[in-house]
Amino acid sequence: MSTLKVPPVAPSHRDDAMQIYRAFKGIGCDAAAIINIIAHRDATQRSLIEQEYESTYGHELRKRLSSELTGHLKKAVLLWMHEPGERDAFILKKALKGAVKDQKAVTEIVCSRTPSQIGQLKRAYFSNVGSNLEDDIEAELSGEHKKLLLAFLTTSRYEGPEYDETLVEEDAKALNKAARKFGLTGKTFIQIFSDRSRAHLCAVSDIYKTMFKKTLEKAIRDETHKNFEYALKTILRCAEGPPRFYAKALRKAMKGIGTADTDLIRIVVSRAEVDMHYIKAEYRKKYGKTLNDAVYSDTSGHYRTFLLSLLGNNN
Repeated sequence: MSTLKVPPVAPSHRDDAMQIYRAFKGIGCDAAAIINIIAHRDATQRSLIEQEYESTYGHELRKRLSSELTGHLKKAVLLWMHEPGERDAFILKKALKGAVKDQKAVTEIVCSRTPSQIGQLKRAYFSNVGSNLEDDIEAELSGEHKKLLLAFLTTSRYEGPEYDETLVEEDAKALNKAARKFGLTGKTFIQIFSDRSRAHLCAVSDIYKTMFKKTLEKAIRDETHKNFEYALKTILRCAEGPPRFYAKALRKAMKGIGTADTDLIRIVVSRAEVDMHYIKAEYRKKYGKTLNDAVYSDTSGHYRTFLLSLLGNNN
């Protein structure tokens, strides 16, 4: 459920384009006026504003935003202006082919998606980047992390709630055996985590704890490392519920000294129109404070205003 607050009767995209144009006039720009419009329009409305702006004023809105805004606000607004599928492709391209690879971002986007969403993701990537996502992952990543992501991208998985209890028990035993025997961990975990449905993995996680007196996530933490570990954890946590995964990721982005603004921006912007309402509820339940309050404490200025606008009411 989205947290985006769109006016009941939104102004026409022509009026929005004109107000944004006026916000650019003079010395500097009126960032508050831009936020007041952009942060309260859905993807379709933002696309129409862009089209109207370019046809009326003769230049691209995103380029003007890029030249007028600065810092984290600029990064957040420009990412928000993308259509959702295009946005994922943009993040993946930058994370895979940029000067500094962001394997965490690649893992988060790929491993948090359902099979049907992955199909859409691959098509959007090819359309916007001009190459196959699998080919770029093959070229840019390595090791068991790469093998898992490629398997996850190319394997068909059931999306329904049913699962085979006998197979669940067999998988739990196989994972425990792999975790205890050197050399088998990667192959077995990749096979099961890329092939089984979310409902099945949840059932495996439950029975694993019952049978072996430790959580499956702890087994992953003990026997795997770095990006491969994070990918397995992402798949498992999203099987148990994407809001739980994103709440934990947001907490980590804002915990300790400094804020991981790239992660914070990516999650807030990409989930605001999807399931941010449920992420906020999970965050408050797990950490005893609202996500809005956490973001308010860890950000400032117009950047703070923009993110809080996407998050909606403080609940």
